[in-house]
Amino acid sequence: MLISKQMNARLNEQVGNEFGASLQYVQIATYFDGEGLPMLARHFYKQSDEERDHAMKFVRFINDASADLQIPQVAAPYHGFKSAEEAVKRALDWEMTVTNQINALMDLAIKDNDHISKQFLQWFMEEQLEEVSSMDTLLRMVRRAGEQGLLFVENYLGQGGQASNSVGDN
Repeated sequence: MLISKQMNARLNEQVGNEFGASLQYVQIATYFDGEGLPMLARHFYKQSDEERDHAMKFVRFINDASADLQIPQVAAPYHGFKSAEEAVKRALDWEMTVTNQINALMDLAIKDNDHISKQFLQWFMEEQLEEVSSMDTLLRMVRRAGEQGLLFVENYLGQGGQASNSVGDN
C-alpha cells in the first residue's frame, strides 16, 4: 500500500463526503425544478455530476494506491428549502466544509511526508477555490435579484454565464 492506513481511512471518508455532496446537489436541483427555474436546476444537476466525479477520483486513487476502499454510509441530504437563497447558501456552506476537509487531508499528507497523496490532493485544492468562488458569486447574484428577480439569474445561466468570479474565467 502506497499510503498510510490513516490516510486510507480519511480518503474513504472523503469518498462518502463527495457522494453526499452529489446527493445534496440533486436535492437542490429538484427544489429549483419544482420552483420552475430550469437553468438553476440544470446548474445544480451539473454540480451533482461533478461531485460524483470527484468521489470517483478518490475511488480510483485509493485503488491505484493499493489501499482498501470502504465507502461509508451517506447521510440523507437536507430538503425543505424555503427560498432560492437558502438553497444556494447551503451549497456554499457545503463547499466551505469540503474545502476544510481537503485542507485536513493535505495537512495529513504533509505530516506523513506522503508526496503521492499531496500531488493527488493539489488538484482538489485548486478545484475548491473554483467551487467556493463560483457558489459565492451565485449566492450574491441570487441575493441581489431577490426571489422576484430570479428570472434574471435564469437568463444569465441560460445564456451560458458561469457563476464564477475566478481570475482567468471567460
